[in-house]
Amino acid sequence: MECGLKNKVALVAASSRGLGKAIAWALAKEGTKLVICARDKKVLEKTADDILLKTGVTVFPLAIDLTEVSQIHWLMDETLDLFGRVDILITNAGGPPSGEFGDLQSADWKQANQLTLMSAVHLSQAVIPGMQKQKWGRIIHLASVTARQPADNLTLSNIFRPAVIGLTKDLARQYAKDNILVNAVCPGYFLTDRVRQLVRAKAEKSKQKEEKLLKEMTRQIPLGRMGDPAELASMVVFLASENANYITGSVFTIDGGLVKGLY
Repeated sequence: MECGLKNKVALVAASSRGLGKAIAWALAKEGTKLVICARDKKVLEKTADDILLKTGVTVFPLAIDLTEVSQIHWLMDETLDLFGRVDILITNAGGPPSGEFGDLQSADWKQANQLTLMSAVHLSQAVIPGMQKQKWGRIIHLASVTARQPADNLTLSNIFRPAVIGLTKDLARQYAKDNILVNAVCPGYFLTDRVRQLVRAKAEKSKQKEEKLLKEMTRQIPLGRMGDPAELASMVVFLASENANYITGSVFTIDGGLVKGLY
């Protein structure tokens, strides 16, 4: 299916590993020019080199901390210097720490807000003026199934992920007139570093083996397996493409049937 993404410019946040990396790869295969960012410069640059060597697409890695608004402003300035515009924004960030309400301190709440919600806010603020001028834009927020169905021991995610959905709906309504389409994707269980980290934390707390916990998580999924990051990336590419011209303000759950709710 022709996506119409060749030579578009995409900014993909938190894209050195996991789901963000898979999305960057999928966009590169469509011929999209890329700016990728993450905190770990070494890993980020290796990802950029791999994408460039295997696709030939122009890709620039910029190491930043998404919790620092000044660094997001620098990221945007560098992107505009390189390409002059941003057509597609994928907001993404490593999930907030696990823990129940009674385990969390004020600093945890502040950090989770900056990482999960405010990074999406600041990135959106950075790209929207340019998208308004060109009358074309795609913003896709990566949230989580915790925005649809709260998960045990993930209080911060249960609270701040739904806020990202609220942001999605609000921006979609405000900027539809400018042909800026804003949607959200809620991943379920994909075997990424983030999932391994959550399993490790739960194993330490419950004194159980990680392998056993992974099997228990998988049993909850009707399809009987965790997802391949490329499967989520395919949905993101579709939403970024010309094939999704009438889709905005929508939330897509990619979870193998995990979430039980009707909405």
